[in-house]
Amino acid sequence: MRSERNVAVMKKLGPLVKEVSANKIKEKLKNSNSLFVIKYCGLSSPDMSALRQSLKSINASLLVVRNSIARLALKEIGHQDLINTVEGPCGFVFVSDEPVIASKVLCDFLKDHEQLKLEAALLEDTILAESDIKGLAKIPSKEILRAQAVMGLKAPIIGVVMALNQILRKFVYCLNQIKDKKNN
Repeated sequence: MRSERNVAVMKKLGPLVKEVSANKIKEKLKNSNSLFVIKYCGLSSPDMSALRQSLKSINASLLVVRNSIARLALKEIGHQDLINTVEGPCGFVFVSDEPVIASKVLCDFLKDHEQLKLEAALLEDTILAESDIKGLAKIPSKEILRAQAVMGLKAPIIGVVMALNQILRKFVYCLNQIKDKKNN
């Protein structure tokens, strides 16, 4: 009798667990500006922990969830085009700050761990393939791009200053030549 009751309770818990997990994925997506879908088949537990630590340092998180729950959550939030990437041992990497830095971390980890596969990414509402993610990883960081922009804006100003400086030097040189001629 007790085992029958446990079975009945477990049947009631199953849909509840699915719903709670799907809601957790949806909530994380709301708080994130990008999502990476990865396959981790063959990665050891210490490697997964190292990946989680690397992602945590850049304000990103890795969530491993059952595929049926992941598909349900993706369907409910309107990203049916990502559903076909959820097969086998998959994980979601949620990024709230810098998707470029997250793609760099994932690609760097991929160099040492060939078992990791980058399936797809959702950047705002754009879906990226693996090649696009690797291209994203090659983009310089925001700080470098800002420095390059400042240097780009600064270069014409420096050119104008140098040109005006040369004109003033030539003018002073010309005045000195006139002064020397008058003194002789």
